[in-house]
Amino acid sequence: MKALRFSRNEARYAAAMLASRLRPGSGGKWGPLALLDNADAPELPGSDWTRVHPRLTGICGSDLSTIDGHSSRYFEDFVSFPFVPGHEIVGELADGRRVVIEPVLGHAARGFEPPFPGAAPGDGNDYRHLTCGHLEPGIQTGFCESTGGGWSTEFVAHESQLHDVPDWMSDELAVMLEPVAGGVHAALRADVSDGDTVAVIGAGPMGLVTIAALRHLTQPGSIIVGAKYPIQRDLAEEFGADIVVAPNEIARSVRMATGSFMIGDRLSGGADVVVDAVGSQESIAQAIGICRPRGRVVLLGMPGVVELDLTALWHRETHLVGTYTYGTEHLSDGRSATSFELAMELAGKVPFDKMLSATYPLSRYADALTHAGEAGSRGAVKIAFDMRSERNRGLPR
Repeated sequence: MKALRFSRNEARYAAAMLASRLRPGSGGKWGPLALLDNADAPELPGSDWTRVHPRLTGICGSDLSTIDGHSSRYFEDFVSFPFVPGHEIVGELADGRRVVIEPVLGHAARGFEPPFPGAAPGDGNDYRHLTCGHLEPGIQTGFCESTGGGWSTEFVAHESQLHDVPDWMSDELAVMLEPVAGGVHAALRADVSDGDTVAVIGAGPMGLVTIAALRHLTQPGSIIVGAKYPIQRDLAEEFGADIVVAPNEIARSVRMATGSFMIGDRLSGGADVVVDAVGSQESIAQAIGICRPRGRVVLLGMPGVVELDLTALWHRETHLVGTYTYGTEHLSDGRSATSFELAMELAGKVPFDKMLSATYPLSRYADALTHAGEAGSRGAVKIAFDMRSERNRGLPR
């Protein structure tokens, strides 16, 4: 099989870090990522596992962070090397079924009892199963040596990870379901009350899908979005934002919407909920600064190592909430459903396939990764690998 494999190599990892400072995404060329034309396919760990042949696989921000040498050392105990990246996957089984992968390697995949009947792979309040069982450590498909990942022509998945793709859904829409499920989880973790003012910092892929989930699954009074690039602004409005402004204008927009005063570079009041979909030191500080006292800041973007003055968090008694992957959700109408089930519902209402801007064959992985790293400035949102044929049949660049 063909596969892009990421190995543990500190020297090349450092080279990727340096190269990506000059051009985001260039870690694919200089780092420890290599294209193997005759890689060994992973073994099936058990009878409840199956082989999946990817059709489209997205390039996620966490993938780029890893490839470019910027991911946190926190994850070193939760991955196993070498691994094949790729967890935003629509693939095909031997019987022709198209499936979307729920990448978390949960209790069932690792041979443990689920935390409760019907639990989703991401549910639970103890992460010990992520590093033990009959698999090598790995938080998800795409970060585990035992399973392989979507940046390949073949990997293995547990039956608990498989979601059938309906006939009406295109591959281009299906490959977006994993990030949409993450956006659903973030929107519901935000605990929005009816009429709340919600601000979203960042309108990359995760910011956009969260805007759509906030609009369709909660009842905010208004959604204010800070978006950097024209394509992000257009999609943010289409997906449900009420006000879309440049990133440096979001504090002013929140101040006007809430009638707050300025106290230094922070607001006296602010939004009831702020979703930080960027995860930088600056965006987290901004999120705390535009959230009202006793409001809620949701960290959707992966922050890594940052240095912050948290006096405002303490003084304003701000609720700081992390949101990672997906699980079983509890809606205000009393219904319970998994993030992926709700993502499937949303996909019938929101044209998430508009986010897929370009696809590349695996052989052009360096070009694909630099395009993903420069997506916004090049008028793009999501980049994916196309394994449907040796000749790329994807969207024009």
